Amino acid sequence: MFIAFEGGEGAGKSTQVRRLAAHLRDLGRDVLETHEPGDTRIGPAVRALLLDPANAGLSARAEALLYAADRAEHVDAVVRPALQRGADVLTDRYVDSSLAYQGAGRPLDPQAVAAVNAWAVDGLLPDLTVVLDVDPDLGLRRASVTPDRLESEPLEFHRRVRTGFLQLAARDPARYLVVDAALPADAVQAAVLAEVDRRLAADPPDRAVGAWR
Repeated sequence: MFIAFEGGEGAGKSTQVRRLAAHLRDLGRDVLETHEPGDTRIGPAVRALLLDPANAGLSARAEALLYAADRAEHVDAVVRPALQRGADVLTDRYVDSSLAYQGAGRPLDPQAVAAVNAWAVDGLLPDLTVVLDVDPDLGLRRASVTPDRLESEPLEFHRRVRTGFLQLAARDPARYLVVDAALPADAVQAAVLAEVDRRLAADPPDRAVGAWR
């Protein structure tokens, strides 16, 4: 399975990736944990460009293209090889983050953001996208003590991002699980494991290839 965890700042994505990975390994499955941006050979340099507060004022189009470039390398060098060897891939962020942050948070054409990202990943869609939904007021309080460039954006930006994630999930509910990330981590984990176990018990889906709307 290819599973992406999405959500705003402080939603608890990395925690839930680790917990699901441990569960799947307990089932005897080969699991790769990864994240965006930054989990490739060139990734740390791209991540620094994108998240360093010193780069405030980076144009929205440049930001979107940097994320797409990092993602293209991530898919080619990390995600697709792992899927081809039969591993489950769990990623902390994927295309929906660009659709929400740049396509909804920024003043960019959402269709253009979707098109460049669909091309960047050669149409590879997750089997399941888990959206950890949290009010930005709470999420930003949970986030790092020293905010990065995106965490430093105004609250209204983060509210648009949250709306973007929820709209994406509403358009394709069969491929999404939305979980209230304000709940305790154990309750969030229980909801995620229940959905993943349900999907594992069903016939494995064909690898999805398509485009985002």
